[in-house]
Amino acid sequence: MARPYQPGPKQFVFATGDGDDQRVTVGDPQEAYVAFSAFFRGREADTYTIADETARKRLVLMPRLGVISRITEADHQRSEHLKVDRANRYLPSAMLFFERGYAGLDHFGQWFSDLADLDASPETRGAARAATFTTEAAAIDEVGRIWADSGYVDPTDQYYIFFDSKDVDDDRADRAELLQLIEFLGLERVDAPAEATEGEVWVRSDPRLDAQCEQWA
Repeated sequence: MARPYQPGPKQFVFATGDGDDQRVTVGDPQEAYVAFSAFFRGREADTYTIADETARKRLVLMPRLGVISRITEADHQRSEHLKVDRANRYLPSAMLFFERGYAGLDHFGQWFSDLADLDASPETRGAARAATFTTEAAAIDEVGRIWADSGYVDPTDQYYIFFDSKDVDDDRADRAELLQLIEFLGLERVDAPAEATEGEVWVRSDPRLDAQCEQWA
């Protein structure tokens, strides 16, 4: 059961730009998610906006462009943008926003402050994202995010497997970022076994990875 909002209830405004906005009052994030899911699935629009007017934060979903944007106007205005490769990413992003607002999406993917950066190739985006991590702690945290999205530990506990059962054309931006972070952190990448899917990345266990990935498991 979702934890009730404190203080609550909360109000959100759902909009698509057609003037038919929907204002909902909800007691917890799950109730908000159910309401928005019905709103999202019942329309065909270029843009869907969730506004938390009290907190001055917004989430903007743009399925036809394959983009999610998050905006905060609290303290100072800030916006970040994420390229979406899979259609099933939109509603989970909404749930995270309902749960913890702008910060709830910190680990959802590769955020960029400049929308134009999303036009770059996945490999360029991945390399640019990797370059923003200049400390070991931040880099390990990002590796944990990538692993949590589609990874597991092999049965012998010797290796961390990233992009489980994925082809090399899947998750190209995250893959490019991961390969640079592996090098930055001095982790040991090993050859995947012959039966592994071509896109899997295998990394030998490391105490830093053990500690970080345990938080994501």
